[in-house]
Amino acid sequence: MPRPVTLFTGQWADLPLAELAPLAKKMGYDGLELACWGDHFDVQAALKDDSYVQQKRELLDSHGLQCHAISNHLVGQAVCDPIDARHKAIVPAHVWGDGDPEGVRVRAAQEIIDTGHAAAKFGVKTVNGFTGSSVWHSLYAFPPTDQAYWNAGFEDFARRWTPILDSFDRDDINFGLEVHPTEIAFDLATSQRAIDAVGGHKRFGFNYDPSHLGYQHVDYVRFIRQFAGRIFHVHMKDVWWGHGSGEVGVFGGHTDFGDARRYWDFRSVGRGDIKFEDIIVALNDIGYDGPLSIEWEDSRMDRVHGATESAAYTRRLDFPGSNVAFDAAFAKDK
Repeated sequence: MPRPVTLFTGQWADLPLAELAPLAKKMGYDGLELACWGDHFDVQAALKDDSYVQQKRELLDSHGLQCHAISNHLVGQAVCDPIDARHKAIVPAHVWGDGDPEGVRVRAAQEIIDTGHAAAKFGVKTVNGFTGSSVWHSLYAFPPTDQAYWNAGFEDFARRWTPILDSFDRDDINFGLEVHPTEIAFDLATSQRAIDAVGGHKRFGFNYDPSHLGYQHVDYVRFIRQFAGRIFHVHMKDVWWGHGSGEVGVFGGHTDFGDARRYWDFRSVGRGDIKFEDIIVALNDIGYDGPLSIEWEDSRMDRVHGATESAAYTRRLDFPGSNVAFDAAFAKDK
C-alpha cells in the first residue's frame, strides 16, 4: 500500500488549523504533521485539558485527515544553542522567561519533554524537531579549532538531550532530528557522531529531509541506507543548487531566500535537483512504511498551487515495494 502523503504545517501557521485542515484535504493530502506553533498544536494545552486533544482529533477526523507526528523544531533549537535575541521570536513566552540563556535552554528542554508527553496523549509515536548546537558557529575552523572543542559540543548535546530521550522512552515516543545546518548533526558524519554521543539511544533517530543534504553535496540516498533503523519520519522537500549568479556560495551570502544570486534555494517538490525516485527506492529497500510529509517551501511560487502539485507529484512517484523477486516466475520447481 502506498504511504500516506501528509503536509507539515509549520509554514502554514498563519492559518488557523480549522481553516488549513479543509484546505489540505482539497489540496490532496491524507493528513497533517502538526507544528507546535500557531494554533496547530499547543503542548501545554494538550497536557492540561483532555478536551483539547479530543477536539484536535475530531477536527482532523471531520476532514478525513490523519496525524502521524507532531513537530517542535523551534523550541528544540533552543535546547543547545547559544541563546540570542533571535530565539525570543521563536519560543513561547514561558520558555523565554527572563531571557537568561541557561534558563532558556533548561526550560526549552522541559518543553520538549512535555512535547513527548503531549504526543503520547494525542496518540502519535513520533516527535520531530531540531536540537540546536553549541558548536555550529565553529563550522569554519578559524580561529583554529581542535577536536576537543567539537567534542565538548557533542558532550553538551548528550548531557541536555539524554534526559529528554529517556523521558521519550518512558512515553514510547521516538525523536526525529531533522538533520540540518545549525543543528548538532548536519551531514552523515555528524549524524553518526550524534548517535554515538547519546550512546546509540534507541529513541534518537531522524526526520529524514534530503534538501538540507543535497545542496551540501552530501549523499542523501546513502543516508537512508546507513541509518535505516533510525529513519522515523520522512520529509519530502526539494532544493536546487548551482542556479545562482555566481556571486553567492553555499553559505548563503547573507541573502534572503528567493534572491537570484543564491547558489541554492528551496523549490516545490519535483522542481528542484533532488532525485526523489532514488529516495523512494531506498525507502522501499529499508522497509519504511511511514508518511511522506511534504515540507513546502518555494519563495517564487504560490503556496496553494505548489502544495497541491507537490501532493500529486509525491503520490504519483510513490509505489509499494515487492515481497517477491521479479524473476521468481522463471525458477523451475525442485
